[in-house]
Amino acid sequence: MTATPMPNTTSTTAASRNRLRNFRNLITSQEAILLAVIIFVMVTVGASKERFRSENNLTDIFQSEAYVAVAAVGMSILIVSGNIDISVGSLVGVLAILSATLSVNGLPGWLCWLIPIGVSMLVGAINGFFVAYLRIPSIVVTLGMLSILKGGAIIVLGGTTIINMQPDFFLSQWDWFGIPTPIWLMIIATVIGALWMRYSTTGRAIYAVGGNAEAARLSGINTRRITMTAFIINGLCVGVCAIMYSTQLNSLQASPPVSLELRVITASVVGGVSILGGIGTVVGSTFAAVLLSVIRSAMIFVNIPALWINAVRGTLILVTVLVDIFRRRRLNSR
Repeated sequence: MTATPMPNTTSTTAASRNRLRNFRNLITSQEAILLAVIIFVMVTVGASKERFRSENNLTDIFQSEAYVAVAAVGMSILIVSGNIDISVGSLVGVLAILSATLSVNGLPGWLCWLIPIGVSMLVGAINGFFVAYLRIPSIVVTLGMLSILKGGAIIVLGGTTIINMQPDFFLSQWDWFGIPTPIWLMIIATVIGALWMRYSTTGRAIYAVGGNAEAARLSGINTRRITMTAFIINGLCVGVCAIMYSTQLNSLQASPPVSLELRVITASVVGGVSILGGIGTVVGSTFAAVLLSVIRSAMIFVNIPALWINAVRGTLILVTVLVDIFRRRRLNSR
């Protein structure tokens, strides 16, 4: 007589618990919360303000902060590694001026885009070298770079307006399949950044270095190379951001964008990236950039002065950092 095997109820129960835990983690994640808030604000304001939900306004909401979202992808990767870059705004301003000037001098559009991106990656490598090999804190290095770039731009150009760029220069004014190019670039940067951080060896090493650099070094990770890589990737994203920024309009003010570094860091931190490093995703930073754009547009439609958006940014940063600190303390206590 053949014995009938009994079903393995233990493994089935464990699998069910794992699925339930994964689902609970998904719906309580920072990305899910941000997406829910975006939908809530858009539905609430759109219900009373018909123009808010118009196609033109929705396109403007996603397009206006797309370049910030791209820069936030690089910033998120950098903060996850345990570092930060506060020179983003000045660097974008200088790169935008460089790109527009090259176009005025007759260079083809694609070359006017690639050269500033290459320069941005070089600046990122310089910052990374000082941080990784000379052991200078990233906030000190990038503060010095901020002063150099901003001071140089003001001394050389004095805030003049650049015009007469070539017709093939204005990348951000193009659209593919009816969707503006900045939105496509935001989506592409977010998807590539998310997949790279999740599945590549270097991406996982960045999380390890940001979480505990000494433990990562003892496990065989080259922490200096990882830090350099994070700064170079940040430089790449800043370069793309600068191209998106400089090609929006037919003229360019030769000065750094106001408070751009604050907007980029806000998007990263509110998106769930821990300011202490080791935690966060680029998807969250993109959702946060979109949320800030939605809030700004909603404030205009409900007649709240747009200047209040700075107070909203500061509040979101403070709340997010406090939540992150409490979350870390809770995990440590466990």
